[in-house]
Amino acid sequence: MSSSSKNIIKIQSLNKVYGSDFEALKGVNLDIRRGEVLALLGPNGAGKTTLISAICGIVRPSSGVITVDGHDIQRNFRITRSLIGLVPQELTTDSFETVWNTVSFSRGLFGKEPCPDHIEAVLRSLSLWDKRDNMLRTLSGGMKRRVLIAKALSHEPRILFLDEPTAGVDVSLRKDMWKIVEDLKTQGVTIILTTHYIEEAEEIADRIGVINHGKLILIEEKNALMSKLGKKQLLLELTKPLDNIPSEFQNFDLVLSEDQHLLTYTFDSASESNDISEFLIKIQSHSIQYKDLRTKQSSLEEIFVTLVQEAEGDKEGVITAE
Repeated sequence: MSSSSKNIIKIQSLNKVYGSDFEALKGVNLDIRRGEVLALLGPNGAGKTTLISAICGIVRPSSGVITVDGHDIQRNFRITRSLIGLVPQELTTDSFETVWNTVSFSRGLFGKEPCPDHIEAVLRSLSLWDKRDNMLRTLSGGMKRRVLIAKALSHEPRILFLDEPTAGVDVSLRKDMWKIVEDLKTQGVTIILTTHYIEEAEEIADRIGVINHGKLILIEEKNALMSKLGKKQLLLELTKPLDNIPSEFQNFDLVLSEDQHLLTYTFDSASESNDISEFLIKIQSHSIQYKDLRTKQSSLEEIFVTLVQEAEGDKEGVITAE
C-alpha cells in the first residue's frame, strides 16, 4: 500500500492479557518511522518481546490495531509477515542442516523464488560464506546467532526485528553486529531492536523507546533524550584538600569526595539557570585552587534507570521530551 507513508508500522491502543488478569501490554501507541533504527529498552518481563511478537503475528493481541505498511496484521497476515524479518532471542536452528540450506529454506517459506546471489550476499555480509557448507551443530554460539540473522534477511524484508541480537556474544562480534545494522539502514531497512546493552542503543539507535510493566513510558529521539533528560557534571580536581564546602555555595549542587580532592558540580544541561561562569568566579573568590577541570554527561544507562524508577509510580500516558 502506502510505501510513501512516513510511518511503516502503526500501533494503536494495543493490549495483551494472558489468562484472566496478567496484562503483558497496556494501551501501547507507537508509530515506527520508515528506515529508522528504534531501540526498545526495558527490564526483564517489561513486555518488549510480547510487543515484537504481536507485530510479527506470533501473539494475537487482546485488543488494538497494528498495521504494517498500511496493511492490518490480522486481515493481511501473509503480506505483513513477508515484509518482516525476525531474529528471536533463542538460538533455534536445525542442528543437522548446513548453513546454506537452512538460509535458503527460510527464503522458500515466504514463497520467494530461489536466489543464490542474494543468499551469497547475505552470508558474505555476515562473515558466514566460509561456513556455508558447515552443519549448524558445529558452529559457535556467535556464529549461530549470525545464521539467525541470515535466515531473517533471506526473503529481503523491509523491516527487521532483532530481539536481544547480541546476547551471549563477545565484544568484537557485538561491534560487527552494529556494523551490519548500519549497513542495513543505508539500504532502507527499518530496524527495531530490543537490548539489555545500553551502549548498543546509544551507539546505533535513532530513537529510544522505554517499556515497563507493559506500558510504553517514553519514546524520544536519542540525542534529544540525552540532551534534555541527561545531567551534566563539572569536576574540579583540587590542588589541595578542601575541608568543607563553603555556605556561599548552597545554591549549587556540589559533592566533595571523601579524600577532599574532587569537587563535583551537577547541573541540568537543559536549564539556563545554571551559570557555570558564576560558579567558577565563586571558586576563584574563595581561593579554591584546582589543577584539572573536566565535564561529564549522564550515560543513556543512567537516564534509563531514572526513567524506570520514575515510572514505578504507574504514571499514565507516554513521556516525551518535547
